[in-house]
Amino acid sequence: MHIDANTRLIALLGYPVGQTLSPFIHNTAFAAQGINFAFAAFPVPPERIEDGVRGLAALHFAGAGVTIPHKQAVLPYLDELSPRARAVGASNMIVRRPDGTLFGDNTDVTGFLAPLLSLTDRLQGADMAVLGAGGAARAVAYALLVTFRPKRLTLIARTPSKADMLATDLTAFDEHKALEVHAFSSARAAVRGARLVVNTTPVGMYPAVDDSPWSNADDFGDDHIVYDIVYNPEETRLLSDAASRGAVTLGGLDMLVEQAAAAYVQWTGHEMPVDVVKEALRRRSEMLHR
Repeated sequence: MHIDANTRLIALLGYPVGQTLSPFIHNTAFAAQGINFAFAAFPVPPERIEDGVRGLAALHFAGAGVTIPHKQAVLPYLDELSPRARAVGASNMIVRRPDGTLFGDNTDVTGFLAPLLSLTDRLQGADMAVLGAGGAARAVAYALLVTFRPKRLTLIARTPSKADMLATDLTAFDEHKALEVHAFSSARAAVRGARLVVNTTPVGMYPAVDDSPWSNADDFGDDHIVYDIVYNPEETRLLSDAASRGAVTLGGLDMLVEQAAAAYVQWTGHEMPVDVVKEALRRRSEMLHR
């Protein structure tokens, strides 16, 4: 990678960021297309997020990705939000416009849906459950409500008041009154009865690979689709447990790449070479596991 005075910089704002694949994904795409951009991750603690966002404009960054725990916290410091970022109440990417203003969007919605669209017939009007109530859960719940119109969508959180707030924020998109809230301790029936279960928490992410957000693996069966948005490792403990009980499983890597592609085009004006990126990720994984 050659960086010079004309290189356009894109940041990732998160805390921590040590295990993120986003720099690898974007820099692979920049190199493949020969465009003068560079992507770097910056660990920004929660108490400094305003400084981090304000710095994008001051330092003439092209934009930023936003990850845990900042997807909601960045909103007050953005000049404009896309309709879906406003609806979700979270932003996972920022574009710095030529006039220096900051525009926030939520491409998690697009990325999350990508691997589910081929399963639409199984998911339309089905019962569903979402583990977690943070920024990613907001994008997931919104996407499920507007795309599949579930009969029941249960939000499961360690702090139910947080899930209650999310349910309230999504009321306008809940035409069929599908939203319910449960603590983890009272949600087993909802998980057993759900066609789709989505983990939006970081539980099971490297290095805590033996952890699972759902300890009752026998609640899964061959009628389930279990989707973990954690992408490192590719097969989490949750997915391994669910697969061993016959469930269809989906990992977070496709979501990561597809949400990145939807952000990439806004930053660069170019379509991401997704096939090139996925092949590079596959080779990287093979090398790491030799």
